[in-house]
Amino acid sequence: MRKFFEVGGFIAGGLLVIFGVAVIALGLSGRSTVHSNLSQEKIVGSDDMTPALIKESVEEAGLTNVSLPSCSVAGESIDTGSEARCFASYMRIHALESSDGFTYAEMGRFATPDGSPKGTSDEALALKDSEGKPVANAVRNTWVTETALSTALNMSFMAERLSLFSIVIGIALLLSGIGFVVLDWVALHRRRVAAEEAKTAAASQPVKPAVA
Repeated sequence: MRKFFEVGGFIAGGLLVIFGVAVIALGLSGRSTVHSNLSQEKIVGSDDMTPALIKESVEEAGLTNVSLPSCSVAGESIDTGSEARCFASYMRIHALESSDGFTYAEMGRFATPDGSPKGTSDEALALKDSEGKPVANAVRNTWVTETALSTALNMSFMAERLSLFSIVIGIALLLSGIGFVVLDWVALHRRRVAAEEAKTAAASQPVKPAVA
């Protein structure tokens, strides 16, 4: 049993090292995939995607209660999760500017004769086409596209963060495995040293003569 426990420590440490290396490799692979897929989309931040310029744009549009980004991606290629999240936050502001501050849930399905982005969901009040059918609210449809794209970009950010989390966990497993191996080796070495010292001490003891 003693031999089993001695070897078991090395086995447990070795498995942790293997798992740690595997998790780190998976994390690095996932992070690389996120960057590669983002690069393939060839997304580049527009010139107004800076905190100062977007603030001016929001003020000119008369928008209120809008969270302004603190990051900047103007003229930059979007190829990381952080940049994708930043780009998505600017996309939302652009959508708000085109809808006069109305979100998807606040706008109606159909356009109105006055051209208001808010639209209406009442077919009787909707703008009609040449066939007398209600015209779809194009601004509301823009929100659908914006939501789909921003969700995909934010998913890239989350995927990158999960990859980094995997790398951290992998490093922790790797260090834990190395620690197990070292501790097991130290304990085994001390036990052997103590056994050798005990044998040496026993051998150095004088032999008592037999009593007649």
